[in-house]
Amino acid sequence: MSSAIGTLVERKARMVRRPHPPRRDGETLHEALKARMADFPPVLLRPITWDQGTETGRHLEIAETLNAKIYVYDSRLAWQRGSNENTNGLLRDYFPQGTDFSVHGPEHLLAVEHALNNRPRRVLEDRPPADLFNALLASESQSGLRP
Repeated sequence: MSSAIGTLVERKARMVRRPHPPRRDGETLHEALKARMADFPPVLLRPITWDQGTETGRHLEIAETLNAKIYVYDSRLAWQRGSNENTNGLLRDYFPQGTDFSVHGPEHLLAVEHALNNRPRRVLEDRPPADLFNALLASESQSGLRP
């Protein structure tokens, strides 16, 4: 299947961003990430945990574009990307394994992202990621957001 969506999870608030490249290749992923992360505060982009798919082969160029460090995890050690794996599990409520994402428009994918970001999480003491994220952005000091 050639369709895909990415999973980016900010670690402190568990805010989710879902880039949706129309194809599974490095250049298309790079463009989708740039577009989807353009309004994201740079302090929250460090580091990005990356898997080892062929579409992620341009990680050095993407790291430079986003001004973020990228850590490539060992595919046999899924615990190295626990937040992403948990978020992917939550996404199964909306998209079963093997879903063809090419049939879902950007509006639907953004609606699912919005639902995830407004869904209370036990790990956040039953607060939704969007509330915590907005509170962090509004605080005078974002130093707590750095890894």
